Amino acid sequence: MRVIATAGHFDHGKSTLIRRLTGMEPDRWAEERRRGLTIDLGFAWTRIGGEEFAFVDVPGHERFVPNMLAGAGPVPAVLFVVAADEGWMPQSAEHLAALDAFGVEHGLLVVTKADRADPAAATAQASREIAATSLGEVASVHVSGTTGQGLDELRAALEAVTATMPRPDTGADVRLWIDRAFTVRGAGTVVTGTLAEGTIATGDELDLGGTRVKVRGLQALGQARDRVEGVARVAVNLRGTPRGDAGRGDVLLTPGAWLGTAEIDVRLRPAAELPRELVLHLGAAAVPARVRPLGKDAARLTLARPLPVRVGDRGLLRDPGAHRISAGISVLDVRPPSLTRRGAAKARAEELAEPDLPRDYLRRNGFVPVTEFRAMGLPEVGERIGDWLADPGRVARLRAEVPGVVAAWSRDHAVAAGMPVETLRRLLDLPSLDLVAPLLRDTGLELAGGLVSAPGAGLGPAVDRAVRALEERFGTRPFHAPEADELRELGLGRKELAAAVRLGRLTAIADGVVLGPRAEERAAAALAGVDQPFTVSQARRALDSTRRVMIPLLERLDALGLTEPRPDGTRHTTS
Repeated sequence: MRVIATAGHFDHGKSTLIRRLTGMEPDRWAEERRRGLTIDLGFAWTRIGGEEFAFVDVPGHERFVPNMLAGAGPVPAVLFVVAADEGWMPQSAEHLAALDAFGVEHGLLVVTKADRADPAAATAQASREIAATSLGEVASVHVSGTTGQGLDELRAALEAVTATMPRPDTGADVRLWIDRAFTVRGAGTVVTGTLAEGTIATGDELDLGGTRVKVRGLQALGQARDRVEGVARVAVNLRGTPRGDAGRGDVLLTPGAWLGTAEIDVRLRPAAELPRELVLHLGAAAVPARVRPLGKDAARLTLARPLPVRVGDRGLLRDPGAHRISAGISVLDVRPPSLTRRGAAKARAEELAEPDLPRDYLRRNGFVPVTEFRAMGLPEVGERIGDWLADPGRVARLRAEVPGVVAAWSRDHAVAAGMPVETLRRLLDLPSLDLVAPLLRDTGLELAGGLVSAPGAGLGPAVDRAVRALEERFGTRPFHAPEADELRELGLGRKELAAAVRLGRLTAIADGVVLGPRAEERAAAALAGVDQPFTVSQARRALDSTRRVMIPLLERLDALGLTEPRPDGTRHTTS
């Protein structure tokens, strides 16, 4: 489907042209038809050369410019209408300025009322004015809404113009600016808009103002559809959505794919000194904006409500009091830095003079989720680490700092087997644990069991000497555990013993009862050589141990499946 908006001065024949072209009445209101004056957006469609064309007919009177902007903002092409008998007029200029601000690049000049006056002069002037905008040089057609003259040439010209337009990305994230919302008895709330790209299907879940809504049904060009691909005019029936929850300027979005922002940095076109309070028109939205200049051609806009904006979006600032367009804007940054510190505005103006937003944003934040870059409309830059993009400079600095951070922590925690990975994450101010392991590369550190340490790192010197003394003891009497007072004399408290157990230097049998490494396996092997079954006393004598050690040791062997208890209180080994 091709979607095209009309544009041009009041009473230059836009609606008449659409009636002639489609056979449909674009004016929806009785008052519009009675007065012969388009007040709000009108919609009509037809088939030309085997392809569907949908038209958004906009009002031309200066009092209804906001309605015009809501219809033209999301549309990729335009029929620019100028009357042969009146030529270029004030609203011709304002509509063209709006199209230029929105960045519309495809269009056709239609000089109407060609039966009333020679169209040459109007065509020449309009062509010059249009050529100086984003539309560039456009083809022109002369028509008469009264006689039907030139309609065949217009259809052919429409086919030629749209043939040069790029096909939209049907897999793109949905952003449907709502230009109309109403209620249908028995169906509920219906919203309409121009789907620029992406795909909507029945049953989809979309985001409306932070609330998940479900697509109950779809229509395009008056026909029910299971799915609609952009570019298209689409009507979306929303399940369970009250009428008051949706209106012109609201947006249906792919959930989680867009960032709502109320503060953006923009390039002004043309550079201009602006009033402090204006209205931003973007898509079908019109939102009050406070303007803070940043250099000669940039500004910070603070919006009255958040909008789903991406870098590169185009819109315009309008002064509703003066009834004129103040400037076009292109979005430079949707997550701009704070301007609260002294000199921040001047520094920001210098940054925006030659912006490299993806790298600037990554440098400011260090680590950014890939999904956030996509939601901002930015290309991937920096170092990809899993689902994150990382600033190479930040990565290099952190890799240089990590060994010192771990060493300092280890000195203060001599009994620890390693630094907890979450502790390191917090000290490095990393947004995710997933970033720690990649940062340890080439640092000489390793991550195992949730602990970060140097290879072979063990216990502090004093603790190591104490554990070595126990290891010598276990060499001759492996199942004779030291008493509590002996452990205190060696300086081995709960933390020191736990650290030695984590490193595999000791085995904890019970609270305050420790043996050497692999004590359970060694005990089971020794007990396999005694007469089966055996009692606790027999096991104690075979292992040269004490009852204080033997009871919890045998219970551990039972739990590990190395021994099996019998009803009479004896045990036997299982292998």
